[in-house]
Order: sequence, then C-alpha cells, then structure tokens
Amino acid sequence: MSRHESDEDRVLDAFRRWLIAEGWTPTTPTDQWTDIEAVRGDERLIGEAKGRTTERGIDADIAYGQLLRRMTDQSPTIRYALIVPTSAVKAAERVPSAVRHPLRIDLYEVTDDNRVLPRPA
Repeated sequence: MSRHESDEDRVLDAFRRWLIAEGWTPTTPTDQWTDIEAVRGDERLIGEAKGRTTERGIDADIAYGQLLRRMTDQSPTIRYALIVPTSAVKAAERVPSAVRHPLRIDLYEVTDDNRVLPRPA
C-alpha cells in the first residue's frame, strides 16, 4: 500500500520537495483551500495540485478556476502554479501559454517517478 492517501498527495509531496530544493520555503497557505504556498525572498507561489483521475480535462478546468479565485493581490511578485501528473499535462495545456503567462500561472508536471518538470510557457 502507498504511503500517500491519494495521487494528489503524491504530486504535492513531490512538488514540496522540489520547491525546497529550489530554495523555496513552504508556508501555511493564506487561503484554507490552497493546496500549497511557498515563499522565496520577495516571491510568493500559490499552487493548486491535481492527481491522476479519469476526468483530467474537468479537473484541469476546476484547478484553473480555483487559481483564478485566489488572484486577489496584483503584486507582480506572486506566481501561481498548476501542478499535475504527467497524465494530465495535455489537459492542462489546453489553456494556452499566451493566456497563462499574463496571469502569472506556471505549469508543473510531476512524473510517475516523482520528478518535477516545469513546463515551458
């Protein structure tokens, strides 16, 4: 049996380890529904993670909506992250980088072996 309760937990654990390795400090999210939040110097990252599901497209759409609702501060030092397993990357990329970029939404892939790959914008 896996030590993770769900695939979303696996994705979050891998991303949290990656953040720490990249110099970020995970913090308690300011919004109780945020999956992960971290700071690095003046930067803040607010993330929404999804695990493997049968409804990848719907889950990606929901995740984008959740991120949009958390965009309450216009500071350019805040970035938003959508973190998905490899199986959901295509669904997440349905929102084009030309839309994600001005909204400061970065896309991260967590592979089946728990590597984190920032997806090109």
